[in-house]
Amino acid sequence: MSGVLTMILAGGEGTRLSPLTAVRAKPAVPFGGNYRIIDFVLNNFVNADLLQIFVITQFKSHSLMKHLSRAWRVGGVSNRFIDPIPAQMQTGKHWYLGTADAIYQNLHLIEGLDPEHVCVFGGDHIYKMDIRQMLDFHRNKNAKLTVAAIPVPKEQAHEFGIIEVDADGRMIGFEEKPKSNPKTIPGQPDMVLASMGNYIFEANCLVNVLNADAAQPDSKHDFGHNIIPGLYPQGEVYVYDFSTNHIRGESQSSAGYWRDVGTIDSYYEANMDLISIDPPFDVYNRFWPLRSYTPPVPPAKFVHDQANRTGQAISSMVAAGSIISGAIIYQSILGYNVNVHSHSYIEKSVLMGNNDIGRGCRIRRCIIDKDVRIAPNTVIGEDLEADRKRFHVSAGGVVVIPKGARIGFDDE
Repeated sequence: MSGVLTMILAGGEGTRLSPLTAVRAKPAVPFGGNYRIIDFVLNNFVNADLLQIFVITQFKSHSLMKHLSRAWRVGGVSNRFIDPIPAQMQTGKHWYLGTADAIYQNLHLIEGLDPEHVCVFGGDHIYKMDIRQMLDFHRNKNAKLTVAAIPVPKEQAHEFGIIEVDADGRMIGFEEKPKSNPKTIPGQPDMVLASMGNYIFEANCLVNVLNADAAQPDSKHDFGHNIIPGLYPQGEVYVYDFSTNHIRGESQSSAGYWRDVGTIDSYYEANMDLISIDPPFDVYNRFWPLRSYTPPVPPAKFVHDQANRTGQAISSMVAAGSIISGAIIYQSILGYNVNVHSHSYIEKSVLMGNNDIGRGCRIRRCIIDKDVRIAPNTVIGEDLEADRKRFHVSAGGVVVIPKGARIGFDDE
């Protein structure tokens, strides 16, 4: 669709998702066996045929850049692209000072293409959204800025920008991450209306507000702290109700599904959502394909069929290249090239790929990063007090094994 430029913010450190972000940016963290977190926002734009996309990167960007080059190449058509843009210090010798500064330092990209509208979206959430529907709402309202929003429980208000809206969808109040007494949704005292961090700007408006913000030395140069509070009193900022976004082939139970996978527990629960009988996030919808990089590996294989040695996966997802050799996988997600040896049992866990699980292991409620090897007869997830001495254990009791670890070997 001409006249629409997209800038995806994918440069965050993701400190709350450590140790998964120890070696990579949050948007590059593997998710759901086949994907990276960045894939979901990119699929939203590609499926909406909006293919003028800059991906703004910064911290620990190598893994993300490598994935983008493999999975998201667009060639042969001059006005369609998905280009990663590393931090280049265009406006001075400093990294991005905030989300607004990340776009400000790349204003030359906007000015060079001269779009009518600019979509500024985060690159680290799990959801499906037909962007065209939000764009139609934005145009119909003649908005300078449209902010996508979703109801969340009141106790989570301190994590989001909290919005007040009138009957016409116009924003009439905004507070970034209130520490107390957030404005609740009328008639729903336990819920607040939260910004999803997804914006559509009228392009000239965006350029003007970013230039003005850059001139303010006391600004945090952030959309939530500075840009939106300064813009909405002018009366041309509208709020798009994400729950009204409809995608063909989706069940009613999936309407409004959006997950900020910013912590280990939220990341873990979002993965577990995928393997529900009626998943709130369905990766199998043929009308909304989810593209990613697929390595050249063979199909998954399940071997041995004996009384106490049967390779099987129950209520699970297993990616290509994996071999389940006389082991049981239960309510788990396995990425590419996972080898689980005989008599092992894996339950409610996420294995990211290139893992080798020795014979006789018992693993429960774990996240195992890529390239991890676990020695035979290792037990993880059954004694959290003991696990805390060796591994990171989340507040919700999920054990995390960092990338490349060797667990249980004599030379460890």
